[in-house]
Amino acid sequence: MQACSYKNKIDSNYFCQKLKLTCIKGNKVVYFKTTKGDFKVKLFGKDNPVTVSNFLENINNNIYSNQKFYKIINYSQIKFIHGGVNPENKFFIERNQYLKNKSPSIPLEIKFKEEIKPRYQYQINNPYETKDLLNIFESGSIAMVKSGKNSSSSTEFFFVTNEIPELDGRYSIFGKIIKGLDVLEKIEKGDFIKEVKIFN
Repeated sequence: MQACSYKNKIDSNYFCQKLKLTCIKGNKVVYFKTTKGDFKVKLFGKDNPVTVSNFLENINNNIYSNQKFYKIINYSQIKFIHGGVNPENKFFIERNQYLKNKSPSIPLEIKFKEEIKPRYQYQINNPYETKDLLNIFESGSIAMVKSGKNSSSSTEFFFVTNEIPELDGRYSIFGKIIKGLDVLEKIEKGDFIKEVKIFN
C-alpha cells in the first residue's frame, strides 16, 4: 500500500507548539446554534489534532458567534455551506485582538487508515490513494477552507451535504454532523451562526 511508505517528518506537537495551541488529541462534540435551527458536530480530534485544536480555540474566543454563512455553492447533487471569519471582513478582524495576533493559516492535515500520525502539508494527487483515507467527504462533513496548496485557513470552514470524492484528500476534513443534518440543508447565504458551544 502506497500510504505506508510515507514517513512523517513532523507531528502534531510541532505544529501545536508553533501555532501556540493546546493540542487536543481526543474527539469532541460541538453544538451550532443558527437562525435556521441547531445541530451537533463530532470533531475528529484523535485523527486531526491540529485542525480540531485550532477550531476549539476559535470557539473559545467567540469568533464564530453572530457570524454569517457568507457563501453557499449549490450544485444539483451537493451544497457547500461556508462559514467562519471571511478575510474580507476587515471590520471584524481589526476589532478582534485575538484575530490580529492569529496566524491566517494552519497546515493541511489528512489521516490515512494504516498510519498512526496524520500527514501534514501533503495533499493527494493520485486518486488511488483516496481508498486509504480515514475521513472522506460525506453528508454533513466539515472541513477547513484551503488557503494554499498545502495549507488551510485558520478561521474559515465549510460543510457539504453529500459525498464529493473529487475533493477527498485535498482538504482537512475534521468532523461530521451527528444530529440535525436537516438543519444544514435549510441554511442559505446570510443566515447566522448565533453561537458555537463545546458540548464535551
